[in-house]
Amino acid sequence: MPEREQSRVADTIDEGPAPKEPTRVFSGIQPTGELHLGNWLGAVAKWAELQQKYESFFCIVDYHAITQAYEPRQMAARTMEMTRSVLACGVDPARMHLFAQSQVPEHTELGWVLTSVSNYGEVGRMTQFKEKSEQQRENVNVGIFSYPILQAADILLYKADGVPVGEDQLQHLELARMIARRFNARWGETFPEPQPILSNAPRIIGLDGRAKMSKSLGNTISISDDAAASWAKLKPAPTDPARVRRSDPGTPEKCNIWSLHTLLSTPEDQKTAYDGCRSAGIGCIDCKQILHRNLTAKLAPIQERLRTLTDGDVVEVLQAGRAAAQKVAHTTMAEVRTKLGLMG
Repeated sequence: MPEREQSRVADTIDEGPAPKEPTRVFSGIQPTGELHLGNWLGAVAKWAELQQKYESFFCIVDYHAITQAYEPRQMAARTMEMTRSVLACGVDPARMHLFAQSQVPEHTELGWVLTSVSNYGEVGRMTQFKEKSEQQRENVNVGIFSYPILQAADILLYKADGVPVGEDQLQHLELARMIARRFNARWGETFPEPQPILSNAPRIIGLDGRAKMSKSLGNTISISDDAAASWAKLKPAPTDPARVRRSDPGTPEKCNIWSLHTLLSTPEDQKTAYDGCRSAGIGCIDCKQILHRNLTAKLAPIQERLRTLTDGDVVEVLQAGRAAAQKVAHTTMAEVRTKLGLMG
């Protein structure tokens, strides 16, 4: 995001004392169907790590998804498939709570409450609102404007004090912190101010080398792609433009394929790719073949779990996650209604 845009929100936040270690985390992902590399490396791999340390609530955010054009008959199937993919990537229902946003109506109830402590100007400056407005000019609905307020509700409903985010979500999290502070100031201490837990891969660039990995842009690889399919997508991906001929030495730091090596390849293969590029000892196709070998090895256990997880397994996980989420959500909203002076 442009530095000036982020600073307008960040400048209004008093950092205060050093944040405490989080005890409960929340994160969500839209039901686009199955995961691609950007989702996995940028978000879900971090979920699998965090569940070992914190009480974790992970959510398939289907209400967020309706702000874009979609086929209603496919939404439930997309939610099921995303859940299956998340589980295949190592998110363990024995260690965390996984559920669909629409299964817990308190998300939207709290979202409405939080609009009353959300500043129109601040929400209007959200970079992602501007980007989405450009992407879907024929459907600039109020939902994409108030999207970050519902995100704040998603987090605050569980009183999460830690949120795994990429760089592109930091602005939204700062807004959630501000909303929590305003609610507490107006109606009494209720919500913690959630702290960011930065992803190991804060921003994954797509195979086009330009935009963030996105299924809609067609610049990614699905976690279910077999070796042939993934190679067909990886082979034509642009590399360091300075390497016009195989004999030209390159600069790995300027090559998006190298950035993927740092996330997927073994240390030994990273050294081979890095040194080979710098010295022109290997060509770009050789470099991609090394990456492809590592990618295939990393995806193999995930794809095996995808094959073995049944619809019954997925439904069971979502039902258990819903029960755990509702228990916390009911308690939080009872407190909120009392503080608002509403009839509960």
